[in-house]
Amino acid sequence: MLSVGGLCVNYGQSEVIHGISFVAKPREILAIMGRNGMGKTTLFKSLIGILPSRKGSVKLDTHELTGLPSHERVHQGLALVPQGRMIFPTLSVADNIRTGLRTKKEQIPDEIYRLFPVLKEMSKRKGGNLSGGQQQQLAIARALVTNPKVLLLDEPTEGIQPSIIKDLARVLMEIRQLRDLTIVVSEQVLSFALDIADRLLVVEKGQIVDEVTRSEAVSSKLSAYLSV
Repeated sequence: MLSVGGLCVNYGQSEVIHGISFVAKPREILAIMGRNGMGKTTLFKSLIGILPSRKGSVKLDTHELTGLPSHERVHQGLALVPQGRMIFPTLSVADNIRTGLRTKKEQIPDEIYRLFPVLKEMSKRKGGNLSGGQQQQLAIARALVTNPKVLLLDEPTEGIQPSIIKDLARVLMEIRQLRDLTIVVSEQVLSFALDIADRLLVVEKGQIVDEVTRSEAVSSKLSAYLSV
């Protein structure tokens, strides 16, 4: 379970995240929705420790993560697939995945290639030569080999074809089932969020302004928050 309490994050002198609090429950898929510039990526960078928080707390189960560097948060069971995927373009697919392993002696689990068979087919190809959808699969695979309890995905559908987005939704549901983990995803594509999320939070100007379960979601109301 990921618990975030009263989180405030600054860029310079400007506060961008204003006291955000939420809980992502065990095995829950939680979608954090909002337009560009509303603070979603800042929030995710703070959760993983790339950006320091000014105040508030981040807990994973009973472990306090606030103040820990990113690699310690990963060690505790938090993993991030960043916006833009940030794979290593000159490394092979297999070597990209290996960067997530804790030791050089570890092998890439067979489960990874069962989830993403295209990565096995392209294991020797450079990451930069993959399509956007394939790079997203690669970034998720790299995060999964850290054996996270909570997987954070920042704008996973960005730059991906609609047909691949459906496949991504299916894979995330399968990962949740296989790994028994919690997934928190930031997103603008409402149809994707409604396909996968148990609960949806809406972020507006660094604050949570709405919260609904998937069964309660009214597409027109949520769309209003996401329209430019």
